[in-house]
Amino acid sequence: MKVLIQPKPQSLINAFLVFFVVHALQIGVGVQGFQRIIYMDAKHDAWISVILAGLATSIISWIMIKTLNLYPSTDLFGIHFDLYGKWLGGFLNFVYSLYCFGAAFVVIRNYIEVVQAWIFPEVPTWFFSITLLLLIIYGITGGFRIIVGVCFFSIILSIWMLALLAYPLQFANISYLFPVFESNLTDILKGVYNMTFTILGFEIIYIFFPFVKEKNKIQKYVQLSILWTTAIYLTLMIISLAYFSGDQLERTIWATLSLFKIVRLPFIERFEYVAVAFWMLIIIPNLMLYLWAASRGMARVFQKGEKRFVWLFSAGIFISVQFFMTRVEINMINGLFAKCAFLVVFCYPVLLFLLALFKKKVLSTKGGES
Repeated sequence: MKVLIQPKPQSLINAFLVFFVVHALQIGVGVQGFQRIIYMDAKHDAWISVILAGLATSIISWIMIKTLNLYPSTDLFGIHFDLYGKWLGGFLNFVYSLYCFGAAFVVIRNYIEVVQAWIFPEVPTWFFSITLLLLIIYGITGGFRIIVGVCFFSIILSIWMLALLAYPLQFANISYLFPVFESNLTDILKGVYNMTFTILGFEIIYIFFPFVKEKNKIQKYVQLSILWTTAIYLTLMIISLAYFSGDQLERTIWATLSLFKIVRLPFIERFEYVAVAFWMLIIIPNLMLYLWAASRGMARVFQKGEKRFVWLFSAGIFISVQFFMTRVEINMINGLFAKCAFLVVFCYPVLLFLLALFKKKVLSTKGGES
């Protein structure tokens, strides 16, 4: 497998589009109900957990880009091959592809559950899954620039929904935000850990890095994107804390959708139906990028075409979705994936950076002695 890669010029994107790609990845199914999970540990200080989670994300993304900058032009799969060799590197690439596959599976299963719970309870799971997957396959086979275009329009066309968050404020009770700092540091950090599933997505920087033209500008746009995403999550958390009482928030599975439920417009009464349906535009970039990353990883390992792996992973998701039907089962798989994701996204990049930096230092020292 080649370590360094040179994508075709027609596949490259400008650096400013990285802002939309990272933001589209981080705003997915997790935003629909992250408030309850964090509140159960951090209580009224849940907003502090959100800020700390955004800070941790910013630091880890900085480490990821620093790791990639140690190589002229490659992705995570090439770095694995260079650091660990053919066999161990190939195995780690296989594992990371499975992680991306798992992320796509969790996203699509959670969205289908929301659609069935809020709008179409009688429509079978297989129908939703095959409809979404065919749409995703169509987008991925169009190439990376098509996927980036979907990310861009996903953000632009859905930004109007943020204005509707002002509607619940007229029913907010500011006293619900107090007392501040009632939780200890351990509980606040547990809330940060519970944000893992919600803020995932930025790790795909590892995969699309070679496709960006101005690589020296990536750091800036990634950090701006994470800042904007954190601001949205922080706003949602503060509004939820002010609108729901503690007991209500602990019983509300999808707090964000419940906030949209109270919106009343002259031309539509059940606005949450619009929100749930429109959310498909938000989760499609998640699915496309995760499946694209998984397929690209397997194609790099086995030196085969990406399209066959796109179809293979899509078939795997379609079959897997049918085995998790109840809320308990879906919650279990979410928790298991979040634990794995914490290790892959927040722990492993630090180790990878230290190894890559050490190897570069050793090689430069040997080169100087020669």
